[in-house]
Amino acid sequence: MDQVSGRESTLKRAIVLTAVILVVELAGGLLSHSLALLSDAGHVLTDVFALGLAWFALAQSRRPADRRRSYGYQRVTVLAALVNAVTLIVIVLAIGFEAIRRLAAPEPVQGGIVIASALVGIAVNAYVIFGLRGQTKSLNMRAAFLHVAGDIGASVGVVVAGAVILLTGWLYIDPLLSLGIAVLIAYGAWGIVRETVNLLMEGTPTEIDLGQVTREITGTERVTGLHDLHVWALSSEETALSVHVVVGDCPLSQAEHLVRDLEQRLCSRFDIGHTTIQVESCHPCGEIHHGPGEHNHPHEHAVFTSLRSAPPRAAGSSAPPR
Repeated sequence: MDQVSGRESTLKRAIVLTAVILVVELAGGLLSHSLALLSDAGHVLTDVFALGLAWFALAQSRRPADRRRSYGYQRVTVLAALVNAVTLIVIVLAIGFEAIRRLAAPEPVQGGIVIASALVGIAVNAYVIFGLRGQTKSLNMRAAFLHVAGDIGASVGVVVAGAVILLTGWLYIDPLLSLGIAVLIAYGAWGIVRETVNLLMEGTPTEIDLGQVTREITGTERVTGLHDLHVWALSSEETALSVHVVVGDCPLSQAEHLVRDLEQRLCSRFDIGHTTIQVESCHPCGEIHHGPGEHNHPHEHAVFTSLRSAPPRAAGSSAPPR
């Protein structure tokens, strides 16, 4: 909880500082007629939105589980990361369109204002990214970090563009640099999109090797097999696992010790903190199906061979007659 509170404080401070950068770069871009600076200001605008969304997601993730959300609200951070990535892609398209237009018809740019505005952005963003460092294990925080990191790279490029315009008067550097900024933003956004989609599709986290997990479980004493192994992420920081473990005949107390041992080793080796392990003494795979949408337990259908009629069932009951 203290870690989440620290992240919230960091994000609040980052939102205020990034809003300052937005005002400076927007004013500088309008005064200098620099598309590169305006593109960077557009990126900063998405930064403000991204950081605000990341803060909102963190606040929501602290809500306790309830009857409607038995796992809690941790997935809000995944949704926030996806929305952030989509906004980045939209801004990339807008920058690309305007850059192509300016390549066809370059506009005069005041390099001095461009450099001064970009340097302010670099200084403030460097302070912000210093506060976000070390917190990128969270996909939500990583999306916010990429926003700010991309902004620093873009601002450095804007300074270079301003210097080139001042020294040579070559105006094409402005739209060309804008395209470079767009590519930089798109690269980071696409990585976030792929990871969030994998999480929302209940995909196995990229850092988890199912083969290694299987070997860890089957290598346990008394375990003769397993089936229905699933590993998925509740959020970018919490991984869950469920599995049916087949063991030889053993007392219930030994089965419980086996489960506790498996939970501890799966947590320490793979950082899987939420495990559901079902112990079985037989493996009825010939009677059940494990495909998507199938029930993973056999259904018994009673057949009456007695000449007596079956006893009546209560209205609305789904239980088979006995």
